Amino acid sequence: MRIIAFGDIHMECAGIENISGLSNADLVIITGDFTNFGGKEDASTILDTIRRINSKIYAVMGNMDKASVVDYLDELGINIHGKGFVLGDLGIFGVGGSNPTPFNTPTEFSEEELGDIVNKAYQYVTHASIKVLISHTPPFNTAADLIGSGVHVGSIAIREFIEEKQPDFCFTGHIHESRGEDRIGRTLILNPGMLKDPGWIEFNRQDDGSYIARLN
Repeated sequence: MRIIAFGDIHMECAGIENISGLSNADLVIITGDFTNFGGKEDASTILDTIRRINSKIYAVMGNMDKASVVDYLDELGINIHGKGFVLGDLGIFGVGGSNPTPFNTPTEFSEEELGDIVNKAYQYVTHASIKVLISHTPPFNTAADLIGSGVHVGSIAIREFIEEKQPDFCFTGHIHESRGEDRIGRTLILNPGMLKDPGWIEFNRQDDGSYIARLN
């Protein structure tokens, strides 16, 4: 099992050709921000490019994506915002958008709403042995949510969820300058930064049945 995850594309697909073995991945996960304040048409341009390489995709929307992007992901049957699925021993579940920003972006939620969404998604995967949270917005007060001024801007609700439920992995994004990894308890948090830099996550099942996730 090999999964490739990336996001923060922002209409720039140039980084995709740098992802080694993308066409052979068992699954591709998009962690949000296909567009820059764009809708279905912009998102379809990005998704068509990715699907020509690998069509096995699941995704959440980012805060920069309009509501029509969510509808489009639903039409394609690949949306995991507030949802999840089980693949073998893996339970993959998601929450898109972000907590409020100063920029009035298209898809923002209150902390209470984010908490409700991620807990709803979690119900799809409660019996999976290994749980992977796909959250466009990173958890608060980690190496994954630090902006250039030194302020942490991630979601308190996502952090509280991780502290309580301890999924094995959290793949996130949103804060471009905070590429890196951290842990909350046993949960490994990975933010690959923007695709164009390039940045992505590679997630592999080992021969002993364990999983390893790393930044590329």
